[in-house]
Amino acid sequence: MRTLKTACTLALSASTLLYASNTLADTRILTSIKPLELLVQAIATEDMHTSTLIPPGSSPHNYSMTPSKRRALESADIIFWVGPEVETFLNRLLTGSEFGERSVALMRKDAEAVESEKEGYEHDQPDSNNDDDGHDHEDGEDPHIWVDPHMALTMAETIRDTLAQLSGADKPALDRNLETFRASISAKEDQIRRQLEPVQGISLFAYHSAFTRFAEHYGLNVEGVLTLNPELSPGARHIAEVQNSLRGANQPCLLTEPQFNRQWWRSITEGLDVTFSTWDPLATDIDTTVDGGYAAFQQSIADAVLKCLPENAEH
Repeated sequence: MRTLKTACTLALSASTLLYASNTLADTRILTSIKPLELLVQAIATEDMHTSTLIPPGSSPHNYSMTPSKRRALESADIIFWVGPEVETFLNRLLTGSEFGERSVALMRKDAEAVESEKEGYEHDQPDSNNDDDGHDHEDGEDPHIWVDPHMALTMAETIRDTLAQLSGADKPALDRNLETFRASISAKEDQIRRQLEPVQGISLFAYHSAFTRFAEHYGLNVEGVLTLNPELSPGARHIAEVQNSLRGANQPCLLTEPQFNRQWWRSITEGLDVTFSTWDPLATDIDTTVDGGYAAFQQSIADAVLKCLPENAEH
């Protein structure tokens, strides 16, 4: 697995993270998506205010910036985002001169991997006549890192390191919060592994690749992904391949997402014996609390998978 790199360094001065007139008490932390806010809430101290840029029900893959959201960026002291492979609409803004010094990308490719991709670029270009759909991160590292609890812990460590650079930051409190989060995630991970044991033999299918990291972490069997790019309709060949996989699968269950059109995948699976369950990679219905928000998010994904069991299944 490629090494996750952070966008910040511990050498950042507090002046790059706060306006000169601000104090720690009114530090405004903005996250791009709600799962990142859950992580920040777990680490931040009580005198830090957090909020999320992308509203509930919207996908970071196709969101468009509005004037009010730009004002939210302007008023934020620190901005945490996953990176340009997820929030593509933020790439220019958060890597530019206006917001670059205040933004922290929680996923970065290491230099060696980037160079390797450049060297193989000409050899790996898709055939222009191929009707399969492309994806910005289809051939690279899956950017949906927040659904993997180990990746989430890595991000929480980066958040702690970033917040500790603020003038007047309560570093011991930040460290305690991180350790509490670490223990919470470990306990929840053990619980979920036990819960998901009966699902090991079921053939899971996902709407798109956001589910993959969670499945890999818990050893679940994902036999297919309906669309490689949620912004585009899949090609006919890819649909046919998925349908063939569904026909030959053991108790196939399709994990769908509320951010996308339900009728679309209903039409693809028409006439097939497929069960459905909905999970939300953006944690829309998870309470943003200091204690347990991310663990509740992990549990919500596990609960969705458990609905794929025959006794819980919905057709």
